[in-house]
Amino acid sequence: MSVALAFVVGGLFGLGTFLLLRRDLVRVVWGVAVVSQAANVYLISMGGVAPGTHDSVPVLAGHGEPVPETTDPLVQALVLTAIVISFGTTAFALALTYRAYEENETMDVQEWQ
Repeated sequence: MSVALAFVVGGLFGLGTFLLLRRDLVRVVWGVAVVSQAANVYLISMGGVAPGTHDSVPVLAGHGEPVPETTDPLVQALVLTAIVISFGTTAFALALTYRAYEENETMDVQEWQ
């Protein structure tokens, strides 16, 4: 499973980088969004449980005693927060993109004055 996640993270970073290098401003914004989601997938995959230990791990074992086989919930909380912030930032960037289109009448960043 970790090899598949490595390919997914690599593919997302590659796609995001490809989109960032385009001349169209909307594609640049989507490239930033894809790179941020790739970083989130990377963090989730690195903050997981070791292979073979997730089948028999109860969430509340031992009434407050730490169980070493459980995954750290802090990573999941931080990624959830990052997803929400990324969504808001992408929506704001797309609104700015529309405003730039109205102002310059083109989406090509190399044709701006």
